[in-house]
Amino acid sequence: MPLPITPRRWPYGRQPWTAGFCSSTEATSHQVSDGRRAGKTCGVSVQLNHTIVACRDQQRSATFLSEILGLPSAARFGPFLVVAADNGVSLDFAERSGPIAAQHYAFLVGEEEFDAAFGRIRDQGLAFWADPGRSRRGVINRRDGGRGLYFEDPDGHLLEILTRPYGSGG
Repeated sequence: MPLPITPRRWPYGRQPWTAGFCSSTEATSHQVSDGRRAGKTCGVSVQLNHTIVACRDQQRSATFLSEILGLPSAARFGPFLVVAADNGVSLDFAERSGPIAAQHYAFLVGEEEFDAAFGRIRDQGLAFWADPGRSRRGVINRRDGGRGLYFEDPDGHLLEILTRPYGSGG
């Protein structure tokens, strides 16, 4: 006799796959990027919802990120350990046994969050750089009137924290 299938519940409240979908009667018209074709939206534009982060050890990698950034602990969702950022985007950690291609993940943080994360980076003795090429070790960048730095996670992904979006001026 097969086991009953229990539906999985999203661990962070409202299910993100329901956001932004609506019937055609609820949709409002808008212009798409080429300015000629009409499109439809329901109050949500195109947004990043989640990304899968390859890692060797889900618990280690998810805990590392959530602790450095001061985010809530990861929650299990199917085969993933999910770390949710404050803007609703999640990083879904998935274990891999083969090679892991290093990726870059940038996090826009407030001034207080930057100070706290930077303190945790220093407390753990992690190397950090002002640039993605890792040529300015131990230096914070001051792009666009903000602060930023790069550091590696346990699997070699290049993580970045910055207080001002690039191109925002300063």
